[in-house]
Amino acid sequence: MEAFYYLVFGALSAVVLGIELSKTTKDRINTSPAFNSFKNNYLVVYSLMMAGDWLQGPYVYFLYTTYGFGKGDIGRLFIAGFGSSMLFGTIVGSLADKQGRRRACVTYCITYILSCITKHSPQYRILMIGRILGGIATSLLFSSFESWLVAEHNKRGFEQQWLSLTFSKAIFLGNGLVAILSGLFGNLLVDTFQLGPVAPFDAAACFLAIGMAIIMSSWSENYGDPSENKDLLAQFRGAAVAIASDEKIALLGAIQSLFEGSMYTFVFLWTPALSPNDEEIPHGFIFATFMLASMLGSSLASRLMARSSPRVESYMQIVFVVSSASLLLPIVSSFLVPPPKEKGEGISFSGCLQILGFCTFEACVGIFWPSIMKMRSQYIPEEARSTIMNFFRIPLNIFVCIVLYNVNAFPITIMFGMCSIFLFMASILQRRLMMIADKPKTEEWSMKERDTEAEPLNI
Repeated sequence: MEAFYYLVFGALSAVVLGIELSKTTKDRINTSPAFNSFKNNYLVVYSLMMAGDWLQGPYVYFLYTTYGFGKGDIGRLFIAGFGSSMLFGTIVGSLADKQGRRRACVTYCITYILSCITKHSPQYRILMIGRILGGIATSLLFSSFESWLVAEHNKRGFEQQWLSLTFSKAIFLGNGLVAILSGLFGNLLVDTFQLGPVAPFDAAACFLAIGMAIIMSSWSENYGDPSENKDLLAQFRGAAVAIASDEKIALLGAIQSLFEGSMYTFVFLWTPALSPNDEEIPHGFIFATFMLASMLGSSLASRLMARSSPRVESYMQIVFVVSSASLLLPIVSSFLVPPPKEKGEGISFSGCLQILGFCTFEACVGIFWPSIMKMRSQYIPEEARSTIMNFFRIPLNIFVCIVLYNVNAFPITIMFGMCSIFLFMASILQRRLMMIADKPKTEEWSMKERDTEAEPLNI
């Protein structure tokens, strides 16, 4: 079965290479030298930020086990991270609109570096502080950088279509190539050089420090709503009014929560799905294969977004349906191809079928990220971009915390079935979004916000 892994990896590599080399003028966007310089600067920073994140992922759980903590203690640490992202991350991330997106990006670097430093301590309280800091950093990573990019892109007068090019390249590099290289580099530090499980966290801190230096030396500041008379509570109220008054924003938030909730659940489920009887599987190589599939998706997304047709709102319906079907494979294969009873053997035939399905899902993830970024840039108002994006993450973090807490309470097929249903629901909401995409808002959200602020509070 070892040949199967190489076959899938080789086939995906060939397809990605073929797509990139076969791009025609219709698949490419003509840009300016000034934009290319701006784009390349952002891609370098974003890749460094993602390297700092990807280097840590494979070794967090392993590090905690080396400190002697059991599954329950480790589970509480992970729940604390997502809970921190939901609570403190929402507050800190929302401050970016008022205090500045560049400043928020620097805060991400500092917060994550401090989180990496805490990994040197075997004390549970220190590790808990590190998880809380990591949760805050995660919210900043997935809101402040994109908010800064969109505002700066528009401020410099670049064409709106060029923004999709930056998005697709950022996902191709940051969520694909950098993830693969980070996994290999982390393996080199831990296994080859025998530097211990803390080494990837030290390397991550170095990459984050380099990225922070580039941000501080080359990025200008931009804001959402810098008005001095608007406090944090008013920002939250304004974001809530924007979501409630514009169906497109509300649909976008629901779609994002449904897809990302399923995606994070998949991260917890794919290992036990492929090795239900403790079969020996090459986790690192399979992870690299998934990231290659994600690169395939982002490469397809760049082609799709370079053309005027089909629109993002249209093709994403198909993406959600395909992703829903791909996560049904573990359920189908469990009935059609029962897993072997013997323990400790290689991956089963059922596992091979599931890998193909999981690669399809990861390809959909690769399409999803740049596409959702483009839709957010179109529908979310600039005044409260970071605040609204962090609002979107609240139901996501609640969902992931519930899944983590009950991960052993349900059979794995039930969990995959739930994710498949959520993804199908996302496709239905996406269809609704496509139908109203060109519908103008009946009333500007900022006007509603001012009306809301003018109303007296009944206490």
